[in-house]
Amino acid sequence: MMMMKQDKVWRPMAPTLMLALVLPLMVAGCSGLGAPTMSGSSNGADDKSGAPAQASFTRFPDLPMPVSADLQMDKTLIFGANEDWIGRLVIHTSHSANDMFDFYKREMSGFEWQEITSVRSKTSVMTYTRRGRVATIQIEGRTLRGAAVTITVSPRGAEEFPPPPEPTKPAS
Repeated sequence: MMMMKQDKVWRPMAPTLMLALVLPLMVAGCSGLGAPTMSGSSNGADDKSGAPAQASFTRFPDLPMPVSADLQMDKTLIFGANEDWIGRLVIHTSHSANDMFDFYKREMSGFEWQEITSVRSKTSVMTYTRRGRVATIQIEGRTLRGAAVTITVSPRGAEEFPPPPEPTKPAS
């Protein structure tokens, strides 16, 4: 009989408790809406607020980074430093895949990257070149919210392929 009494006490409180737990999550989720802005620029400061860029992205002064981007260290592999690095940089952001595509399309030229090609799709791919390096940006929507961005930077290959070997003449 005592169990029934406790059960009746908890039933009216369950919706209130659930609302108290879910409401803060919903409010926090809405705070990241809107177009992405940069967390850093070529001078290492946010253009709008003058605040310094996020510390984790200060090693990549040659790339625009959206605000509230999380560097995925377990998937990132970098060799070199400053503007001579090569490797793979993986970030997760609360912005949508479409917003991230627009962000990189708009911001890469400000960092002296020249667009080679871009394709907007379920997995968008953008390719840029700058000072002997090539950057490929892949953008995918994440399951729950936001986007995963993979930026791969490598040295540019040879401009011309070696000529094909000359055919050998049959011996007479």
